[in-house]
Amino acid sequence: MARIRTIKPEAFVSESLAAVSLTAERTFFGLLTQADDQGRHRDHAAIIAGQLWVLRPEHTPGAVEQDLAQLADAGLICRYKGPGDKRYLHIVTWRQHQKINRPSASRLPSCPHHDTQARTAPGVDALAAGVGITEPAPQPHGALREGSGRIREPALNPVTDDEIAGQSDFGEPSVRHQGGLSEGAVTPQRPDLGPRIMDLGNTPSGGASAPAPHAVSANELIAEYAAACTHRPPKDVLGHLAREVRKLLGEGIAPAHIRAGLERHRAKGLHPSTLPSLVHEAMNAAPTAPVVHRAWTNPADVEAAYGGDL
Repeated sequence: MARIRTIKPEAFVSESLAAVSLTAERTFFGLLTQADDQGRHRDHAAIIAGQLWVLRPEHTPGAVEQDLAQLADAGLICRYKGPGDKRYLHIVTWRQHQKINRPSASRLPSCPHHDTQARTAPGVDALAAGVGITEPAPQPHGALREGSGRIREPALNPVTDDEIAGQSDFGEPSVRHQGGLSEGAVTPQRPDLGPRIMDLGNTPSGGASAPAPHAVSANELIAEYAAACTHRPPKDVLGHLAREVRKLLGEGIAPAHIRAGLERHRAKGLHPSTLPSLVHEAMNAAPTAPVVHRAWTNPADVEAAYGGDL
């Protein structure tokens, strides 16, 4: 898989690259993008030609083999054999110019001429060895890391029956003995009833046992709205209404007011964007004056009341 690599400005004034042809120089730059995180690649001219010169068929695998030979003579790459007499190559100055973030371990065998560090498996470099990372020495059991507080040394004395391992540094035992309780808290045990607590105390009202009030969600309100409709509204309408309801709930509007606004919206069939105005109307509409019914009485002056003949 091709990778993003670094080409330094000094590469264009390098005497080693100036000693090879332009096609060999391009092959070298192409190998930078195709090599793995340890700078290794298969030494196969046809494979390299297919990766780097696929749009230049005139540059045949034979020409690529000449490029590799020039790069090897200039000391830019090293060609070697691995298990099964397969050929491999690696870029000699790889670790000097390529800084890989979280490099992956190479699946290709290491170079017997340049890679002399110890490896965990034949043909595969260890990740830590490739980047120069040393494994920290294991700390003794029970000691804390630096920066997390006081370092506790492991206990050297054997653990007795009255001591629990790892708790000797605490200033106070983690579990109190039953005898430390105040007198009268626990009555003597009776065979017929067992231990009994004298005072159960008062159960606080509204404590943890009280169920928390159910928070109405936008989906519930929209489900109620859709169930009250004669025909299910279109999906886009319900989605738009749900977004408006979420905004209103986020502002702290009471669900009862939102329900009233949804009822008005369902009755009027307006655009979903009008829901905030309908909720506002339901919240702040002035109450209508009650109609006062009075008993009918005959007018004292018939002429003035009816203005003429009946």
